[in-house]
Amino acid sequence: MSSRLIGVGVGPGDPELVTVKGVDALRAADVVVVPVMDTGERGRAEATVLHYVPAEKVVRVVFALNERSDRARREAAWDAAGERVAGLLRAHARVAFATIGDPNVYSTFTYLAQTVGALVPSVVVETVPGITAMQDLAARSGAVLTEGTEPLTLVPVTAGAAVLREALEGPGTVVAYKFGRQAAEVAEALRETGRLEGAVWGSALGLPGESVRPAAELDGGPLPYLSTLIAPARRTDGRGGKL
Repeated sequence: MSSRLIGVGVGPGDPELVTVKGVDALRAADVVVVPVMDTGERGRAEATVLHYVPAEKVVRVVFALNERSDRARREAAWDAAGERVAGLLRAHARVAFATIGDPNVYSTFTYLAQTVGALVPSVVVETVPGITAMQDLAARSGAVLTEGTEPLTLVPVTAGAAVLREALEGPGTVVAYKFGRQAAEVAEALRETGRLEGAVWGSALGLPGESVRPAAELDGGPLPYLSTLIAPARRTDGRGGKL
């Protein structure tokens, strides 16, 4: 029988936001792989997984998650991680990979699945969806992501503040991921596009250091890298006005 690699979304950090299907997939797997940085500290995915499976079932695999400038180093880390997981798949029928958020939204699982698929062509790849940071922030802040015919734009600010500014100048709600290191540019873009009112940002959602604040309080100071911003659509038409 073909081995299975299952990408399991474990949400933004709050262990209560892992779906029942996600918990079942983690517990049914022979081993659960969690990504760690080369510095070795425990990440959110690992901390969440340990609420549901014993530590001896967890395999820590290094990814260059914080590497942006050295492409060769990043690619080498992905290759090494793929080789490690390929070895696990040759020894086990079911290997789960836990990723924060959703495995199909800006996840390291994408790169892993591509690499492993080339090394183990017979592998069956599956994913279990997870709650995203924008959903959790919307729930914790009361921000409404979409109404009626409004579009929703998701932007990783690692692509540059100009990409965010372009999205803010358009219609609908804009969500920005990973903007902590460019908080000053994000605050400026919100002000200049008139999108500051009603915008909120959050970090460490569901964790002891959680912060959920109005974007108007952004002062340009550094924020956690995995900060999320919601700039809701301009809504002036009353209830159901955009249906």
